[in-house]
Amino acid sequence: MSVVRRAFGTLIHRAYTAIRHAGAITPASPAGYRFRRFGDGASIAFPPGAIFGEPWIEIGDHTLIGERVSISCGMVPGPDLGPGSILRIGAGCSIGRGSHIVAHQSIDIGDDVFTGPYVYITDQNHVYDDPDIPIGRQWPRNSPVSIGSGSWLGAGAIILPGTTLGRQCVVAGGAVVRGEFPDHSVVAGVPAKRVRGYTPGRGWHTPVALDTLS
Repeated sequence: MSVVRRAFGTLIHRAYTAIRHAGAITPASPAGYRFRRFGDGASIAFPPGAIFGEPWIEIGDHTLIGERVSISCGMVPGPDLGPGSILRIGAGCSIGRGSHIVAHQSIDIGDDVFTGPYVYITDQNHVYDDPDIPIGRQWPRNSPVSIGSGSWLGAGAIILPGTTLGRQCVVAGGAVVRGEFPDHSVVAGVPAKRVRGYTPGRGWHTPVALDTLS
């Protein structure tokens, strides 16, 4: 009986591996053709999360997007969002499983950006302009997001509208980020602050030393 169970288990694992391979979205798959650009060697793992607005999404060469990652443009599938791309993910990126990238106006992710799992990136947020109207019924506000090449976003990080991260930045796991941060920043906390930085010729500095240099 144990031999039969092992054989059945092996068959199940092989079948699931084949399904994952067949279900991945690549430049050659039918789903890949819907994107504005789907780079050579790029793939979205099976099973994917919610994906819509593909005509306004660009994915660079050799970028790997993990399973259950949602990437979308607009609030719902269907509307015309204009002539240009809205969400741009560079080459050589790795987006961790379960992450969400939700674009409405402009999200730019540079080359070689890596994220941990369950990262959330959006360029739109709810507003609280009228205290008498439910927040979910007030018209949201957009602000572009830019993440510099070579950056790393830790697990569970949240990148809010209006954020600009320079090149080679590190975002600590669980950080809630809004604002502008220069190249080689390490940001952490809720709300996130710059806790470390690098200056050519002087190396890494604590926030006190960075304030002195500014």
